[in-house]
Amino acid sequence: FIIKFCKVRDEKVAGANGNKRNSNARRRVRKLSPREQLELKKKLRKKEKKSVIIKRAITAAFLTMLILVLLVGVYLFSFISSLNNNDIISASKPGVNETVNILLLGMDIGDAENTANSSARRTDTMMLINYNPRTDAINLVSIPRDTLIEVENAHDGNGNLIPYWKMNAAYVLGGEKEVIQQVESLLSIKVNYLVEIDYAAFRNLIDAIGGVEMYIDRNMYYDDDAQDLHIHFNAGETVLLDGKKAEEFFRWRKNNDGTGLAEGDIGRIKNQQAFISEVIKKCTSPAIITKIPSILKAIKENVVTNMPGSSMIYYGMKMINNSGVSMATLQGDNEKIYGQDFLVMNPSYNKNLLKSLQITSDINNSIDRSKYSIMILNATRVNGLAGNLKIELENIGYRNISVGNYDRSKESEILINKKDVRKILSEDTGINKYSKNKKDEYKSYDAVIIIGEDYLTFND
Repeated sequence: FIIKFCKVRDEKVAGANGNKRNSNARRRVRKLSPREQLELKKKLRKKEKKSVIIKRAITAAFLTMLILVLLVGVYLFSFISSLNNNDIISASKPGVNETVNILLLGMDIGDAENTANSSARRTDTMMLINYNPRTDAINLVSIPRDTLIEVENAHDGNGNLIPYWKMNAAYVLGGEKEVIQQVESLLSIKVNYLVEIDYAAFRNLIDAIGGVEMYIDRNMYYDDDAQDLHIHFNAGETVLLDGKKAEEFFRWRKNNDGTGLAEGDIGRIKNQQAFISEVIKKCTSPAIITKIPSILKAIKENVVTNMPGSSMIYYGMKMINNSGVSMATLQGDNEKIYGQDFLVMNPSYNKNLLKSLQITSDINNSIDRSKYSIMILNATRVNGLAGNLKIELENIGYRNISVGNYDRSKESEILINKKDVRKILSEDTGINKYSKNKKDEYKSYDAVIIIGEDYLTFND
């Protein structure tokens, strides 16, 4: 239809304007020899035909883009108007310039014999997406399922009053309200929106984006007939994970023979964050535009949320346009309570992470921090401090930051290669000790931040 429309239009244009061009051409042709006249006529016809083809192609491309825009508009309107948000706790809309916190819950089936029994479902995966509208920074914080929480008036199956529970039991004990309350208490934030995704929804979403390629760095062999879960991946292979395979990769922690991730759930979270990084890469590539209708359809049919469709699209676009999403995991100490392993959140391990989730209003915004190249080295026994500090610095404008480990050190210090960065970093980190960098391996950085044991007591 488009090609036929273009052809009819161009024939009319050619009829109106062609005579004048041909008349001028004929006047020029009369001065040439018969052979030259013939060659010139051929060239003119060829040129005119090429011009018509180009015009048709441009018009067809324009109309095709217009139709695509209209179709996407129809999908977006349908998505916004029919998002599943009827049977869920009310949202808490953020104020102007307030940070936005979206709690993402990955739900397991709970009761394998009765999957419709939602009261038995647990939160197998829990992540907080934090967006700062003043800096456009996005943080993704994973909360381990074994994190200790305190629940008032909660009883076990025998009627015994039990005050301490694992985070993944919060949904069973008090539903969405209890989960939100516990997360807000842990992170000292206000949860604005809730998004619940079960594994069926997860599979459909991954299938909608066309799967994700992942490198498998270890053997993953696990079979659980009760859950109909069968995981078989070989170390060293790169696999295009469809929805089903992605679920298997996302859930794996150990093999049937007991081998697996030494860190248990913390190790699984690292795998999940690596997978999410690949999902973000795929969703931010130009090719994803052709999959938008199937993605929106998968969300509409499978995801339960109290977030308006328009807000989901808005924050989704923010994530796509963002230069990077910072990922961190809540840190704590391993303790045994009731004979079970718990992760007890330690505020001193997480103070920079917790600070990064708040709106930063007291920094000097006149400084262009994006021009500095920084290396952060963790010289403590606590994992994750360098990554948490990286998030905090990115939230106030730094963009070129690398992280690594360093020999144990009691004192924190800044090694300087560029003089003007010393005062700025001292103000932004609270580290006042500094010296000139003499290490060749860090010469390419403007400064190197060494996090020592004393850093755990900063700002206490």
